[in-house]
Amino acid sequence: MSTNTDSTLLDALLDSWDRNNRILVNLLRAVPDDCLDLRPIESSPSIAQLCKHMYYCRLVFAVEDAPEFAEGVLPNDEWRAVHDRELIAQMLDESAVIVRNAVAGRVAAGRAMDVHYDHPILLLQHMIWHEGYHHGQIKLTLRLAGRPFDDEEIGAVTWDVWMDKT
Repeated sequence: MSTNTDSTLLDALLDSWDRNNRILVNLLRAVPDDCLDLRPIESSPSIAQLCKHMYYCRLVFAVEDAPEFAEGVLPNDEWRAVHDRELIAQMLDESAVIVRNAVAGRVAAGRAMDVHYDHPILLLQHMIWHEGYHHGQIKLTLRLAGRPFDDEEIGAVTWDVWMDKT
């Protein structure tokens, strides 16, 4: 049974997940249209492929660890680039809800994850770390291509989302 403090902590953690997704979608929307196929080096995935990979990872871990929240959503083509920015954003938003519900549901039920993680919250932490890594790759790719973001502009839709009080 959760205490009020536990509930407040879970709410804050779920809020961090929601903010992480908002930042990722904001970053995606800020990438110029002609840059989705950029790669930092020839053998690396493109920006569009990284976005599909993050969507894929979210769903795979949800399916493996809390399948009751991800029934029928196992994706395929992990590295297939999607070039419709709004479709990618929708995919990320939908997968973020699935991960959120899986973590919240397993915490509420007092159930561990089925395959990975000692605690359901570790799934959120893993996803945030994983996606932060790819966020950096996307920004580096643009910088290497001579198309860097202006720090003030991109900060308003990324770093500021983390720090804004609601």
